[in-house]
Amino acid sequence: MDLSNLKPAEGSVKNQGKRIGRGQGSGKGGTATRGHKGAKSRSGYSKKLGFEGGQMPIQRRVPKFGFTNINRVEYQGVNLDTLQQLVDDKKIKDTVDFDTLYSNRLAGKNDLVKILGRGELKAKLKVSAHKFTASAKAAIEAAGGEAITL
Repeated sequence: MDLSNLKPAEGSVKNQGKRIGRGQGSGKGGTATRGHKGAKSRSGYSKKLGFEGGQMPIQRRVPKFGFTNINRVEYQGVNLDTLQQLVDDKKIKDTVDFDTLYSNRLAGKNDLVKILGRGELKAKLKVSAHKFTASAKAAIEAAGGEAITL
């Protein structure tokens, strides 16, 4: 170390950043780096979400299409292999009801549940749900369980 390579300790000197709009003597007075006139030079300016500089925004260029049926009923699907996995992990024994599915995070508290037929079920389960597919119902009954529609 000598006079040519002296420098302050790491983290001891903080860069204060530009002091903007503090008079002409600072060299950053006047327009305070905002340029002249226009919306961006004003205080309180914030551009709208999706603003594209005056160009017609994409959400207005692209046409609307389709419709949403207000009477549609959405079900949260739970497959048989998921139920079998819960049995293997010893999280459920013989009955599967809505509370069980909710506590295992397979359904939300306001969801309607539909049991779907993917995978195979070896355990004898008493399953309660809002709906069953035909294959799921058949598989549950084939394993010796019962499917109860809520």
